[in-house]
Order: sequence, then structure tokens, then C-alpha cells
Amino acid sequence: MLKYFMRRLLLIVPTFIGITMVIFFITRLVPGGPLEQAIMAHQLGSNGESRRGGASPRTQSGTTLNKTQLAQLSKFYGLDKPVVPAYVAWLGKLVRLDFGRSTSYNDPVLPMIGERIPVSLYFGLASLIITYLLSIPLGISKALKHRSLYDNATSSLVFIGYALPGYIIGIILLSIISFKLGLLPLGGFQSDSFARLSLWAKIGDRARHMALPLISYSIGDFAVMTLLMKNNLMENMAADYIKTAVAKGLTFRQAMWRHAFRNSLIPIASGFGGIITVFLAGSFLVENIFNIRGMGMLGYTALLAQDYPVVLGTLSIAAFVSLLGNVLSDVFVSLVDPRIRFGQ
Repeated sequence: MLKYFMRRLLLIVPTFIGITMVIFFITRLVPGGPLEQAIMAHQLGSNGESRRGGASPRTQSGTTLNKTQLAQLSKFYGLDKPVVPAYVAWLGKLVRLDFGRSTSYNDPVLPMIGERIPVSLYFGLASLIITYLLSIPLGISKALKHRSLYDNATSSLVFIGYALPGYIIGIILLSIISFKLGLLPLGGFQSDSFARLSLWAKIGDRARHMALPLISYSIGDFAVMTLLMKNNLMENMAADYIKTAVAKGLTFRQAMWRHAFRNSLIPIASGFGGIITVFLAGSFLVENIFNIRGMGMLGYTALLAQDYPVVLGTLSIAAFVSLLGNVLSDVFVSLVDPRIRFGQ
């Protein structure tokens, strides 16, 4: 099994290269990059200056950069090389944790990402804990009370949460609870006076700001996890080995907890590797709806501004962490189910 995991870890390298290569090539093919924006800004600036200086707009509107200036701009934005050599040079810097500089703010990309990670980590861990603490007990209770009024009522709520995207849930909650009722803040991560509050007031303020975004973050995973737990447990409770355990003297509830429950966790364990991605947890739309300055908003604003160094940096980190999470998922499955022997 150790050889299997070593092979999986080594496969991360070519897979990561393939993902980043596709992303890099797309940024080169998409029109309207930083070079085009710089040229447009120069032309707009020239037109504005010509109007303020009294010169004819017609004679100045065609102002363009000469070849030397274009070459300097291309070198500044890293666009002076062909695609393949440029990718190799960018990948070499990426390995050394040099993500370049933002074309919008001219700041190093890595510190920009680093200052957004704590916010995303905060929401990622909170949504992960809430999802598992609520969905697993709810799935168990629904399996034990299958086809009861309780099961039907909770299933309706779960299916609604599964059908509606998180950002739609966020808009509905924001419109009703914040706009109409005024019970919770409209957005943000904390109040402006957060630093002056006492400890308990800070906890309450943070909880009020996190309530609606957490529901929007967690509703989809919560619905999937609940249904997965219920269906797995019902399938295992109907298996022959549970009947054999009951025939040997165990009560049905004892057999469920000792045998069926653990086997029902095996499919859920396959998603445990996603725990490592919690520091990147961030929805573009959810974070923009609630004005949360996390990884999602950073990626969204970078895409709108076509700030390709930031886009490449965030997507590269997300790809690497996701690949590592897939390997960890196999580790968790092997721990939960000792019958698993990968590679044999």
C-alpha cells in the first residue's frame, strides 16, 4: 500500500503540470489582457490630455505606442516570449514560490493570496464542522425513522437545499433577514468597531456576520452528506451480516452502531481529503453577495480585471491542494476500511 501512495504522490507532478499548462495557455489566448488594457489606458489618457491642452482630438485620437514602448510593455508583463518558453519560465518561478506581481496593483501575488487565506480558512473550517456535525446525526435519525413524518419533512428541506445553489440561498436570506427584517448585517466579515469591542461582544459580532454566509456555504454539502449517510446506513442495515449479528444475540441497534455505522462511513471518508482544501474554501458569488474579502472575491476581481498573475496563482494553489486532497482521501478510506489494500 505504501508503494501505491508513493505512486499517487508522484503522479501529482505531471497532473499539476498538465493543469497549469492548460490554464496558462488559456490566459494567453483570451483577448483583452494586461497589454491591451495598458494600450487602451494610454490612448484614453492621450485623448484626455489633448482635450485639456486645447489640441484637436482628431489629431490626438490616433496616438499609439511605438515599437520600443510596446516591446517594453510586453517584457514588463512577461509577454515577450513564445507560449512554451514563457510557460517554462513561469513554472520555474512558481516552483520557487515566485508568483509574480499583480498587473492591477503591482503588488506581489503571494502576499495578496496570503492575506485572504485566514478569511477563507475561517469560513472553510466552520462550514466543514457544521456540515459533519449536523448531517451525520440527521442522516442516522432519518434512516432509523424512514418514511415517518419526520423523515418526509426533513427530506423536503434537504431537497430544497440540494436543488438551490448557495448564492441563490444567500440572496433569499439576505433579502428577507437583513433587508426586510434587519436582524443580521448586510455583509462583511466584522463590524467597523470590532477592535473596540469586548471578547464576548467580538464573538457575537463575528457570529452575526458569519451566520448567513455559512448557511450559503454549507447548504449544498449538508444536503448531499445527509442523503449519503441515510442511504448508506439503510443499505448496510438491510445487509445479511446485520441479520447474522442479530441472530447471534445483538440487538438491532447494537448491530447498527457496531457494524453498519462504520461501514456507512466508508463512502463519506472518501471525501475527507477535501479537508485540506478548507483554506481555499470560497465561492465567487457567495463572497461577492456578502462582501467577504476571501479567496473567492480575490479570484473574481482578478478575473474581471484580467489580472492574470493573480488568476494563475490562485488556480495553481487550488489545483495542487485538490490533488493532494485526493491522495489523502485514499488514506482516510484505508483507515476506515481495513479491507482496503490499494495496489493489490
